[in-house]
Amino acid sequence: MEVQTKIEGFTIRDCTVEDIPMILTFIRELAEYEKIDDQLEATEDILAENLFGDKPCAEVVFGCWKGKPVGFALYFHNFSTLLGKTGLYLEDLYVRPEMRGKGMGKALLTYLARLALERKCGRFEWVVLTYNKPAIDFYRSIGAKGMDDLLINRVTGKNLEKLAGEFS
Repeated sequence: MEVQTKIEGFTIRDCTVEDIPMILTFIRELAEYEKIDDQLEATEDILAENLFGDKPCAEVVFGCWKGKPVGFALYFHNFSTLLGKTGLYLEDLYVRPEMRGKGMGKALLTYLARLALERKCGRFEWVVLTYNKPAIDFYRSIGAKGMDDLLINRVTGKNLEKLAGEFS
């Protein structure tokens, strides 16, 4: 499905399995921008399985300028026990540097906010790297609030394997 935005020439469309190479390209560009490309493990096969396989666990849309993808958003549903409802969680939002400042990032967020309401989600949330001041300023300008009383915890790699082995 393709959706027109208020920005002339800018549309948002759902991604298909044929878009996997471009999705991975955007993921690489974002990782490079955030200076975390050494952590990139995603491959086309991994994305195919997790985005379009038997049990897709995330969705992707492209922001397109005159039909050409210039940005993407990858998102999925989470669940709030306090609200008793699903939420929409934005994992990644990226617009190519030459296209920034034209409202395309905000258009992608607006699209996802509407999608969250259509799906009766209780919240729409995401995280931002603490050193990404331009993104933080942008998010604050649209009314997003930082959750200073929450701390993200993550277990990966050998520590994940160790924790999983505690049941053995």
